Amino acid sequence: MRFRRTLIAAMVSFTVLAGTGAAAAGAAVSDEQIAITTPPAGSKAWAQDHWLGRTMPDPATAKATEVAAFFASLTGAEQQRLVRTYPLVVGNFDGAPTALRYQANALAMEQELARQKDRAANPALSGVQRSVAAGQVATLNKLLVPGRQFLVFDPRGRGLVAEVYGDLATAQRVSVLVPGSDMDLQHFDRGDTATPLKGAAGMAQALRAEEQQVSPGTGTAVIAWSGYVTPVGLGADAATARLAEAAAPRLERLLAGLALTSHPDAAPTLLCHSYGSVVCGIAGPELHSALGISDMVVFGSPGMDQPDAAALGDGVRLWATARNPGDWIGNVPYLEVAGLGHGADPTSPDFGSRVIASTGAVGHTGYLDPGSASLRNFADIALDRYRDVVCGNNNGGCISGL
Repeated sequence: MRFRRTLIAAMVSFTVLAGTGAAAAGAAVSDEQIAITTPPAGSKAWAQDHWLGRTMPDPATAKATEVAAFFASLTGAEQQRLVRTYPLVVGNFDGAPTALRYQANALAMEQELARQKDRAANPALSGVQRSVAAGQVATLNKLLVPGRQFLVFDPRGRGLVAEVYGDLATAQRVSVLVPGSDMDLQHFDRGDTATPLKGAAGMAQALRAEEQQVSPGTGTAVIAWSGYVTPVGLGADAATARLAEAAAPRLERLLAGLALTSHPDAAPTLLCHSYGSVVCGIAGPELHSALGISDMVVFGSPGMDQPDAAALGDGVRLWATARNPGDWIGNVPYLEVAGLGHGADPTSPDFGSRVIASTGAVGHTGYLDPGSASLRNFADIALDRYRDVVCGNNNGGCISGL
């Protein structure tokens, strides 16, 4: 184990030194994160609750079809009682009605806000603990704005969250954005800063705005899914697939639930940034075979833990975004050795991706910059406007056969 950690540190330091300098390398190796693989708080009490006179679907094992059937069998009053009693369970239950999940997650956020306010004012806690609680209060106050729609909220650890932009009930086209490292409750929404595209919320909003501009008559919805524990910094977690392997089943359940609670004209498009492309690569074969996911876009990718695009499944269109010159991810060694690294570069000629242009994008988080070719390409792919996609080499090869 010590040797493996040393090897990870060496790889990371080499990568960072190559891309950002020695000062950054000294801070690159971060603590390992604990993946969240269990259902949210309240799940045990939910499973033991017999007030309905029947067995409740198990939040740890129930399939989306079982969940949907269960909620469909309830009266409105029964649904509301479950929301009030188990907001975290209902709010995170894939297959439950979307409107109920929005309501439950808003209630769970309000309860967490009250808890953090108490902690921030508690003199028995240390100054650091009160400061952290005050930061959570500020974050939750920003998220608890009327009209926001949260499909996921779990305050455990650094916090999990997913927000919907648009109307899932009427959307003709749905996109799911899977972010990479350093994304959590605190960093999800950076809309009031100079760099909103560093947050999953800002990325999703940029995509939906572009979709509406390209095709104003098409109903769209974009989900910013920060529903997994992401790596922090460029340490061991970023160099291995451990967190992505824990995240993949969560992404699969989300999409299985969407298949029952939304009715777009086609399966959702996945847009996977940085480490998020590792999550999508691992989940990809199951998402295609079980749910018909056909369009997957990766950008700023360190690799997908797949040998090539064909490994995602016959019929999957993998769109790999050409790296812009300012993206440091190009300094990552595209290889896998003893579980370290994420394999081949999806933009390489032999990977089998459809490589699309990113002209106008700047840096690792700039692929959704307004006016960039990559943002327009993402919208065209999500809207099934393949003929308008600009290829990375401008020869039209990426849309061949479509």
